[in-house]
Amino acid sequence: MIERFHPASFPPVAVPLSHATKAGDFVFVSGQVATTADGGVLLGDFEAEVNLVLDNVEAVLAAAGARVDQIVKIGAFLSNATLFAQFNEVYARRFGAAPPARTTVVLAFGRGDIRVEVEAIAYVGQ
Repeated sequence: MIERFHPASFPPVAVPLSHATKAGDFVFVSGQVATTADGGVLLGDFEAEVNLVLDNVEAVLAAAGARVDQIVKIGAFLSNATLFAQFNEVYARRFGAAPPARTTVVLAFGRGDIRVEVEAIAYVGQ
């Protein structure tokens, strides 16, 4: 069975996607950016952007009945390689000594104001 999830606290999505899809024992979280509750995008303080992105991933997981400690894989996308060290600092604080597997890619986003996006896969089985 496949289920789709959209956190009730999130603004409507502007693009055709589900925030999360649960398939069997896995929850797949679509790429999350630093979207605020009013639908805007947090800009300026990169650490705050990363924290909000990770908060959004956590909220999507919760809507699908999953937790951050069940994440097995993260895909992280940065707009600039100079952000890598700062991203790692925040990421390390959030995930601790046993972080999930991760791929980090530097690329140009369609929107110039987006600097970080994170997607996740969580295992919710026994």
